[in-house]
Amino acid sequence: MSIGKLYRSSDEQFVANVDYQLYDKSPTKLWGELVLDEYTRIDDGGGYVIELEDKRRCQCHLKKRVNRAVSGLPPRYIYHFTGNSFISMLPTKA
Repeated sequence: MSIGKLYRSSDEQFVANVDYQLYDKSPTKLWGELVLDEYTRIDDGGGYVIELEDKRRCQCHLKKRVNRAVSGLPPRYIYHFTGNSFISMLPTKA
């Protein structure tokens, strides 16, 4: 799995660090699964921005996977995410 960050789409406020796996990353869409690094309440079906390991960002929607969670208390759920296109790439540090 790769490491990324999740932000709220409305105000770009940081939500959580995530471990994610991409299953399709074509130029016009992407989708995969992610797990939040720590328990954080998020809106199922809500709009978010995911920042990938290579610093690309994409608007996406999350959907909690039914009966799928990482063991622990409280449980950390596995989310399916879908996005349409990349919105930006953060500048790299020189």
